[in-house]
Amino acid sequence: MVVGGGTAGWLSAAYLAKALALRDNPHLTITLLESPDIGIVGVGEGTFPTIRETLRFLDIDERKFIRESSATFKQGILFADWLHEPTAAKRHCFFHPFEAPFYSEETSLVPYWLLQDENSRPSFAEAVTIQNRVAGAKRGPKRPGEPDFDGPLNYAYHIDAHSLARLLSERAKELGVVHVLGEVEHTELGATGAIDRVALTDGREIDADLYVDCSGFRAELIGRALGSPFRSVRDHLFTNKAAACKVPYDRPDAPIESYTLANAHEGGWTWDIGLSGARGIGCVYSSDHVDDERAVAILRDYIGAPFREDAVRILGFEPGYREKQWVKNCVSVGLSAGFLEPLEATGLVLIEAAVGMIAELFPHYGPVDAPARRFNQLMAARFENIVKFLKLHYCLSKREEAFWRENSDPATIPEELQELLAQWRYRPPGRFDFILDVESFAFFNYQYILYGMGFQTDLSAGRSDFSKVAAARRLFERIQAFGEKAARDLPSHRALVSELTEAA
Repeated sequence: MVVGGGTAGWLSAAYLAKALALRDNPHLTITLLESPDIGIVGVGEGTFPTIRETLRFLDIDERKFIRESSATFKQGILFADWLHEPTAAKRHCFFHPFEAPFYSEETSLVPYWLLQDENSRPSFAEAVTIQNRVAGAKRGPKRPGEPDFDGPLNYAYHIDAHSLARLLSERAKELGVVHVLGEVEHTELGATGAIDRVALTDGREIDADLYVDCSGFRAELIGRALGSPFRSVRDHLFTNKAAACKVPYDRPDAPIESYTLANAHEGGWTWDIGLSGARGIGCVYSSDHVDDERAVAILRDYIGAPFREDAVRILGFEPGYREKQWVKNCVSVGLSAGFLEPLEATGLVLIEAAVGMIAELFPHYGPVDAPARRFNQLMAARFENIVKFLKLHYCLSKREEAFWRENSDPATIPEELQELLAQWRYRPPGRFDFILDVESFAFFNYQYILYGMGFQTDLSAGRSDFSKVAAARRLFERIQAFGEKAARDLPSHRALVSELTEAA
């Protein structure tokens, strides 16, 4: 039984229905209980490239997905003003693309870029991938005739969360999920402490063998009923609120950015997501450094005129997670399990990771203690590693406002990240720094953030060890040429979205 709708609930239900071949196993039933009174915040949401495999697994057509989710393509994130405060003469930006840095079997370009003159070399993302040029030119990552979920460049999507939940609900029902409207009044526990049944406000009762808590921040089952403790990480990640709204384009054919724009401000940052019909914009901030009134003012200054203050929604969250997300016969997915912050779109990727593990570890018979213990270990480690990656964006800043100064204080930086930063002074991040099964981000994602933020890895003492300078120079030149060609040949982002939508 899945308690709660939204993206987490419907994705969990649809994924498990497909993974368990629900239609072919009549002895299995998946019921989703959804409250009719709880809405979804639909202000634009970013995804991670893993969403393509999830949608492919669910047999959802990409064109239908783009049309019904108001989706556009996302090729990465452009960070503005994170390193230092902007001035009239100077602003600092860097791009975090989804493409891995280009390499050959013989040559990694990273050390050769590090050994170049930092005053004349191109940015790291521009030097090692063509995606920087493609996204900067507002081009799409693929052509309309290419297969679903495939293209020459790695990509994810920007979506309207409300529309995506509706699409997932349709697919879940097609796969055999039973939809029940109702609201939980209380949860009854059995003698062992496991959930025995869920009582609804209208007097109905529903029981199940396994409960998936997708009830959002309320954490109706995992928190209220089972009391699984919540671990706050606000000592590392300070933001805990967002002021969000949608803004229409000034004309129907306005270009759409092919990345999320993340603009730093005095007490956090502002996201800007281009959907097909509007921009989703939100000011993320720390309530210890910026109050709600100031956050709305920052949002107003960013958007400009016209600005509708009555359309702004203030959203609060506590950054953190439950160390035990599977307790007895209840497993939490989505906000009930935890949430860190909107940066790098980790909310949906954590849902994908959780439901994939539930399907893999699903206890068809026997005790649930072992799969629950393994699930908790893996998910807790994944949350902690994301904390480390998100903190990396903040702790390298040289901005002078209190929010940023405190973020660069070593006392607020996880110890493991401090150790890695010390090592990365003498070598770039590599794959052996990370255990893939508990990571959402690869070593090259760390490279993009580090070197985008001006981090210094000093290889000068070992310069003679990197002798393939000519081969590296040829690769840099090829990347530049390929990038320029791709920026000419790939369709504009809006044209791609329009053609795929019309062809759906």
